[in-house]
Amino acid sequence: MSNLFDERMAALTAEHEGLIQAKNEPVLPGNGIYTKWTNPVVTAAHAPLHWRYDLNPETNPFLMERIGVNAALNPGAIEFNGKICLMVRTEGADRKSFFAVAESENGADNFRFWDKPVVMPETDRPDTNVYDMRLIEHEDGWIYGLFCAERKDPSAPEHDASIAEAQNAIARTKDLVNWERLDDLKTPSPQQRNCVLHPEFVDGKYAFYTRPQDGFIDCGSGGGIGWGLADDIEHAVIPEETIIDEKVYHTIKEVKNGAGCVPIKTDEGWLHIVHGVRGCAAGLRYVIYAFLTELERPWVPKYTPGGALIVPEGEERVGDVSNVVFTNGAVVRGDEVFIYYASSDTRCHVATSTVAQLVDYCKNTPADPLRSYACVQQRMELIDRNLELMK
Repeated sequence: MSNLFDERMAALTAEHEGLIQAKNEPVLPGNGIYTKWTNPVVTAAHAPLHWRYDLNPETNPFLMERIGVNAALNPGAIEFNGKICLMVRTEGADRKSFFAVAESENGADNFRFWDKPVVMPETDRPDTNVYDMRLIEHEDGWIYGLFCAERKDPSAPEHDASIAEAQNAIARTKDLVNWERLDDLKTPSPQQRNCVLHPEFVDGKYAFYTRPQDGFIDCGSGGGIGWGLADDIEHAVIPEETIIDEKVYHTIKEVKNGAGCVPIKTDEGWLHIVHGVRGCAAGLRYVIYAFLTELERPWVPKYTPGGALIVPEGEERVGDVSNVVFTNGAVVRGDEVFIYYASSDTRCHVATSTVAQLVDYCKNTPADPLRSYACVQQRMELIDRNLELMK
């Protein structure tokens, strides 16, 4: 090997290992609902060197990066073999995304990618892009991956390369390595994305949280978080969708909203951690919010706290698509909840809480009264109670 190759290899290896092994620290005191952590847990720079560089000095004497990684975002999450595994949407420099597993013992740092990314089988209608997998351990014994399969819209004019179609793809596995691709979900909606499979059967059927929409970006007449049942998972068809959490004017979810993490079962009901989108002068602003549905009827909202749970802050606001936080993965260890989210379509973070804290948040945070006057009255009630206590 040349001195240049050797020197660069040593420097790259040291930098990469230093990044992976860096200790993460909680950002205290936090807001009492959850705790954010100082460093992103997975970034593009976490991608193994052997994914990006030709490590043969004969064919790459300058040790150039041959196949770059642009971003690591929107991870599904699961505890598997005693470790927290993130199914990271890994985006290459060519804009194509693929899935790859990064694992950690403690869930807060030292995430290391497995040696190889996931090879996801295609259907007879090949995907152009795949992304944003939700990982569901279903009571039928399989681990399911629900993700967006993006293809060029066949109805688009030949000269327009920007019109896309999104459908909810379904695959299953036992080991996160070998995947069986099933049929895309079929619903009455022209397009589907951000779907989540309920982890338990409902009336003996597979239950889905959907997000019906007319177009790839705009919901049109669709939108909201939907609910539907399918008799079969291998050829999943939902004949009818019911909206259980709708878009609402002048709120954090006025443009669109969609399911995020797999619902967490609690004594009080099913905890949903989802995303909402509103318009602003800077474009679309994505935030994370939460609500609770009934335990026996998971399609019926029980507690709907107003406002956002997590918003982009500081460096989280900057990236490929700025002013965005988005989640599609959480892990429960005992009572502790690890919420994994991406910021600005660029990097992955973690916020930690407990089941008790998040249930308390949902139960005791008042709902959005939807009008400025009513919001002030709501706040005044809190102020008056506190002033009385402070006497």
